[in-house]
Amino acid sequence: MRHTFTLALSLSVFWLINSGHNTPLMLSLGAISITFVLYIAHRMDVVDHESQPIHLTQKLPGYNTWLIKEIILANILVVKHIWLGNKSISPTMSRIKVSQKTDIGKVIYANSITLTPGTVTINIGKDEFLVHALLQESIDDLQSGEMDRRVTQLESQC
Repeated sequence: MRHTFTLALSLSVFWLINSGHNTPLMLSLGAISITFVLYIAHRMDVVDHESQPIHLTQKLPGYNTWLIKEIILANILVVKHIWLGNKSISPTMSRIKVSQKTDIGKVIYANSITLTPGTVTINIGKDEFLVHALLQESIDDLQSGEMDRRVTQLESQC
């Protein structure tokens, strides 16, 4: 029930921001459409703790701040190596061990790797990811386990 309420609230805020209309007719049409979407989602049984991860809301801002910092640093590193030329780039593929237990934790980790410039998660396995990186240095950073540790801390709030 809590997840359904959160979904209804999220859809309502999203609809209000995007519509920009406050007339009674538009508000009632918005309420009808949101109710219809909630009905369909409930019938499909897709409203759960993974589709509405409200349990992550407390730790997510701190993680996002750290991730944005990492994205900026990776951008600077990639630009530096582009300026240095092809000889400074060392494309590498490697398997990275993961410690996340839930699917949402693994997805957050894989997406965080892919969001960081110069790295792409190619395959998600049961306990490892296949990652391509432009630089060996990026693989070394992933193997150090800092991002894995932070995602595991975020996931532990489940």
